[in-house]
Amino acid sequence: MQAKDIEMMRPMHWLALAWKDMERCPTAGVTHGLILAIVGGGLFWFARQDFWWIAAMLSACMIVAPLLATGLYEISRRLERDEEATLTDAFRIWTCGDKRLIHFGLLLALSSAGWLVCSAALVHWMLPDSVHTPADFLRLVVLQPNLGLFEIWVLMSALIAAPMFASTLVTIPLLMEHPSLTVQQAVLTSWRVVAMNPLAMACWAGLLCLFTALGIGSAFLGLLAVVPMLGHASWHAYRDLVSHDLSAH
Repeated sequence: MQAKDIEMMRPMHWLALAWKDMERCPTAGVTHGLILAIVGGGLFWFARQDFWWIAAMLSACMIVAPLLATGLYEISRRLERDEEATLTDAFRIWTCGDKRLIHFGLLLALSSAGWLVCSAALVHWMLPDSVHTPADFLRLVVLQPNLGLFEIWVLMSALIAAPMFASTLVTIPLLMEHPSLTVQQAVLTSWRVVAMNPLAMACWAGLLCLFTALGIGSAFLGLLAVVPMLGHASWHAYRDLVSHDLSAH
């Protein structure tokens, strides 16, 4: 597998292609968004008075989202071949039982758990008062008058998120298209892609964060559009970033 070089603003083209996929197969996209909106909104409502439960629930959603997107990848793959694409095709991918995807999901879970543990340890170490509710976190961490804790927390989160992003960028599409590929090989290819295109990948990461924040910040309703858009766009990102031969599949 060979990483390809792209221009910095290429991610905008992926979003444009994603909208075309959404128009051609809207039911599958909306269903994916609805599932994550219901799961995320329900968990948030359940844990709304406990900040650390909220953080754990959001981490869980970040694990589920890349794996849920496999259905959208399959839709985009079929559409690019001018084949019929339905929600049934997405369900088939979810239930394929590929052990490599399961193992990769466990790696994502460990990374998310590591971020949660590090965040809790940092906050409890640097704060005399305990953080229990979202209001506590906002008052004691985000709005504190002195520089220090919030900036360190953001830096620590970025240091954990960056390798997760590099490891997941094209890994799942690679595993879907190449049954003989190992998780390690797919992850290394994903890292090579990021190393070859640091500015474009920074732009893409920023767009992912922005749209995800908009989706969650709109009481999770925005996820109905954000999830399919980012899912389809991620497939087109894979097509642009990794050399492939369609005739071989």
